[in-house]
Amino acid sequence: MLPQKLILSRANKKLQDLSLRSNIPLSILMPDGNRHELGNRANVTIHVKDIKALQSLANPGLDTLAKAYIEGWLDVEGSIQDIVDHAVSLSKAAIKPNGANQELARLTPKGRHSKKEDAQSIQYHYDVSNEFYSHWLGPTMVYSCAYFEDGNETLEEAQIKKIDHILKKIMVKPGERLLDIGCGWGALAIRAAQQFGAKVVGITLSKQQFELASDRVRQAGLQNEIEIRLQDYRNVTEVFDKVTSVGMFEHVGLKNLKPYFSIIKSRLKPGGLAMNHGITSTDIHNGETPLGGGAFIDQYVFPNGELPHISTVLREIEAAGLETLDVENLRRHYAQTATEWSNRFEQSIELLATLVPEKTLRIWRVYLPGVAWAFRENWISLNQVLVCHAGPQNLNPTPLNRRYIYD
Repeated sequence: MLPQKLILSRANKKLQDLSLRSNIPLSILMPDGNRHELGNRANVTIHVKDIKALQSLANPGLDTLAKAYIEGWLDVEGSIQDIVDHAVSLSKAAIKPNGANQELARLTPKGRHSKKEDAQSIQYHYDVSNEFYSHWLGPTMVYSCAYFEDGNETLEEAQIKKIDHILKKIMVKPGERLLDIGCGWGALAIRAAQQFGAKVVGITLSKQQFELASDRVRQAGLQNEIEIRLQDYRNVTEVFDKVTSVGMFEHVGLKNLKPYFSIIKSRLKPGGLAMNHGITSTDIHNGETPLGGGAFIDQYVFPNGELPHISTVLREIEAAGLETLDVENLRRHYAQTATEWSNRFEQSIELLATLVPEKTLRIWRVYLPGVAWAFRENWISLNQVLVCHAGPQNLNPTPLNRRYIYD
């Protein structure tokens, strides 16, 4: 291992060179007292606490910078939005002139996605703490893109509008059976039963979601209308009038998209409607988020998560024997949703620090504004895709125009 003085010397030299090539209002305070100003009027200061952080700063990427922060090798002063903005700028500035295209290089993740592995991945992400989630998701406990119909709704209003938007698109009627794949904490299932008269089966692989969703159903007195199950979507055997999948297929895996949509088809009655609402890649080759963002998410946030491009989604839908009836892009809505989550997280950070370990707190603190940034910059997107059975058995389940969604 190189002596610490030599490591510091090399890191100082690289950062000095970077400061000459960039204009980022960022100050970096080194362990030896050296301070590097990468631009004028710095509004963010990085305090290097451990020599392990120097490699990340000398060769920055979103994954390496996030790791240094999450592991406590450095601390940061400044607004969380400025911190994320500067991390992106720093990662871009570090790209050498002959490697300009590296910014957009997006490796395609590959996961095995066995039932056991998928359960472990879901539980890692969602079984953090129901109370932890509640302080920044709000009372609706909806952890997916909201629908800001007018743009000035509160987060709670926009989440209810999102649920209603989905249920109107699939034309839920009283007495119909609805399967909600990845039901979260039960908000859509409860809304479908209370306001639309549906009989709902909601499934999740998260133990804490299962417990709280079941409690919420009991508190609402809807035990006869809603059944919450701790179950893999591949193990459902019944047939339903309608199917929803909201914020779930990101965990399915690219190679499993056709089997996933085939299962939706097999669970959906002819003449029924299904809605897939999920995050998509904006890279036509299904690549992950650039500048190391995808690597950070895979390591710390969504293990084995994989995002397909919308063209891949539509191809696999058709290959599974389903017909695409409607596609709606809600990317800007998700940017606004994640920004609201991040703001609430910052406002509650002292309380949140008492609920989870510091490392978990740091992961979520940088992830939420980071994902808002990615949606704003069109690195990732969100699409709602409405489908039905394809072929001559298609019973024309929707009207000829889209007015029914908004009436």
